[in-house]
Amino acid sequence: MIKKQWLLAGTSLLLAGSLAACSSADENTEANGETAAASGQTKLVYWSIDRHDSDFIEQKISEYEGLHPEIDIELKVMAENYAQSVDIAFSSKQAPDILRVDTGNVPTWVKKGYLESFDSYMSEEMKSRFENVLINEKNTVEGKVYTLPNIGQFWRLIYNVDLFEQAGITEPPTTLAEMVEDAKKITEAGKSSGAYGFAGNFKSSSGFERIAYPITTLSKNTGTEGFDFQTGQFDFGMYKEVAEALRQIEQDGSMLPGSESLDIDPLRAQFAQGKIGMYFNHSVEPSVYKTQFPTEVRWAAALPPTIDGTQNGASQVIAGSYLAMSKDSEHKEEAWKFIEWLYSDEVQVAYQEGGYGVSVIPSVAAVAKAPDIPGIEHFLPTSYDGIYPATPIVITEGRLEGMKKVDVFNRYIFGGGDLDKELEDLNARYNAALEKAKAAGDTTIEAQPDFDAGALQKSLADK
Repeated sequence: MIKKQWLLAGTSLLLAGSLAACSSADENTEANGETAAASGQTKLVYWSIDRHDSDFIEQKISEYEGLHPEIDIELKVMAENYAQSVDIAFSSKQAPDILRVDTGNVPTWVKKGYLESFDSYMSEEMKSRFENVLINEKNTVEGKVYTLPNIGQFWRLIYNVDLFEQAGITEPPTTLAEMVEDAKKITEAGKSSGAYGFAGNFKSSSGFERIAYPITTLSKNTGTEGFDFQTGQFDFGMYKEVAEALRQIEQDGSMLPGSESLDIDPLRAQFAQGKIGMYFNHSVEPSVYKTQFPTEVRWAAALPPTIDGTQNGASQVIAGSYLAMSKDSEHKEEAWKFIEWLYSDEVQVAYQEGGYGVSVIPSVAAVAKAPDIPGIEHFLPTSYDGIYPATPIVITEGRLEGMKKVDVFNRYIFGGGDLDKELEDLNARYNAALEKAKAAGDTTIEAQPDFDAGALQKSLADK
């Protein structure tokens, strides 16, 4: 029987006064473990941050326990402050056996001694299944594998077919210039209904990135997240054309009013009401419009436009990390067998077909059917999608002095200014912070002079 617990790991958990409550929960876990031991079972504790797939995971845990009655698995879904909760668990010797890991946490948790390497556990067949999707500092650290990918975020331009047709536009834009012009046409044609050509959730720290990253990674072949892999330095000039296009859309009056303070759900609500011509987001959107914001709007999605219409790189797929095994686990063999089973093609095919995400595992993507969700077909892997190496952006911003890149770009889009000067300042400050991170041993990422994002094409699909 699954013992699933929802933990609110909020600020109180981080205070000394909360340790008593934490101890109470641990006593329950210990009691459950004693019960499992008394029945001759091995107790495994699995921590996750994912609510959206918890029902599926519960079902799979029940299935696994049915196949292995000697195993008892407890799932705990954490609500917030997950990383701090993990720190507390390891420091108090109460860490889970299996834990969900975010990409940004992998190098840090390896350095802290939290994670067990998969290398001695993986079969040659399993290594072969994943060899083309392993990324340094996302899956591996110093050549050792600590986690494997499962699904990815496939980024697209999402557009209202009705508004496009109303404006006389027959196809989604393939260049930045077309995107600017189409936004203007849609706004002019939509005046009577209050529709605008473009919107972005610029309130979010990822608002600019959701637009700039897909366009630039498909346009250029040097890097992503502002990091040039060829030089090993930050160069935010790669986003100049996108920033200028968005500034033009705002000046043309084609941007949904209030976009500078708009969050993603209010944006979706406006799109579902037919008020937005186009915006950028990833493969979660079909589920959103099926359940969260049902809409009568005819919508579709397309690969991002590029700067000049040429696809020199690959549209960045955000993927990399999923499950990890605790170095402190007393049941590593049992934990690994469960992890290996969750990563199996059988389970991962069911995961995609159930609508929980689009797989980046080639053996899964080759056979998994599209889930029964309208629009998901636009987000399945294409030959122009690719997983990029990790960049040191998170580590660098932890040491950055002054304004972050997203705030600088937003200020320019909605207020104008000297973009070249801003880019020069951004590069100087980010590269100074990067040098500090390197000196502290926080990152081992170096320049890759022969890096070519175009080589990522066809790495996930050949069509």
